[in-house]
Amino acid sequence: MLIVMRKDATPGDVRGVVTAVETRGLKAHPIPGAQRTAIGITGNRGALDAPVFESLPGVMEVIPVSHAYKLVSREVKPEDTVVDVGGVRVGGSQLVVVAGPCAVESLEQTLVVARHVKEAGAHLLRGGAFKPRTSPYSFQGLGEEGLRMLAEARAETGLPVVTEAVDVEGMDLVEEYADAVQIGARNMQNFSLLKRAGRSKRPVLLKRGMSATLEEFLMSAEYVLSEGNYQVILCERGVRTFSDFSRNTLDLAIVPAVKRISHLPILVDPSHGTGRREKVAPLSRAAVAVGADGLMIEVHHDPNRALSDGPQSITPEMFAALVGELRQIAPVIGRVL
Repeated sequence: MLIVMRKDATPGDVRGVVTAVETRGLKAHPIPGAQRTAIGITGNRGALDAPVFESLPGVMEVIPVSHAYKLVSREVKPEDTVVDVGGVRVGGSQLVVVAGPCAVESLEQTLVVARHVKEAGAHLLRGGAFKPRTSPYSFQGLGEEGLRMLAEARAETGLPVVTEAVDVEGMDLVEEYADAVQIGARNMQNFSLLKRAGRSKRPVLLKRGMSATLEEFLMSAEYVLSEGNYQVILCERGVRTFSDFSRNTLDLAIVPAVKRISHLPILVDPSHGTGRREKVAPLSRAAVAVGADGLMIEVHHDPNRALSDGPQSITPEMFAALVGELRQIAPVIGRVL
């Protein structure tokens, strides 16, 4: 259920509705909008008695929410959500580019790549300190040492850091160093981790699972919002299909689908989506054209020697050329870069 407040509703009116919701053992989620505040209700196991809330001061109407996902739906918030990541606004008119190595390997490697992507026009720095790999024998990341290296790169370049937390136990550590916490594809339905991310004060970048439907993707985001963290960014990174010419199938159709039914911003990761560096640029251009709010791209100064995902990492020179192309595309669709 969604309670829509009048334009002239006071903060006291909003608090009164929240109190009325909570006294019934439910959870209230005030979501300020451009015109008025809406209050989502979760925790109910059946239909609620709308007249109980319609009579409260400041209430304009009470609307049943038809989707299983409530807080991520445009029924709750018609306006696009803009998420602030260390001063970078994701979801507004600016096209945001997140770039960096798949894995942090050394301080020198991290600084070299960070300097290059900053110079080329990246807005956020990505890099994995914890790497959930398919094989237990693959490089698993440097852990806290890697997080410190990302923090040093941020201090030098000014780029806010996005990095992954792979379990509940490691969330505190990632929060200490990162500006945004990534929940990877393999953890999209790790509900304990999603709930912990929902209690975080950091924005959350949630990647789509390898076989997840649109509803499953949005329901995972709902877990985070239901715990009180409304700063969520979605990320399409490709799904598993029968394709034999790319690592995954990059599902660009999900971008307009998300935009139609959810207010959350969505990025596209063409690196994981294709698995081949020669495919990153064309799919990046397509992602921007279809309406993505930004891109997440893996960049390595020596990709053939990368410890993780070298074949899909582009060089700094390729990244600079791509950003130049995106600068030409962005104005056509009403974006700036």
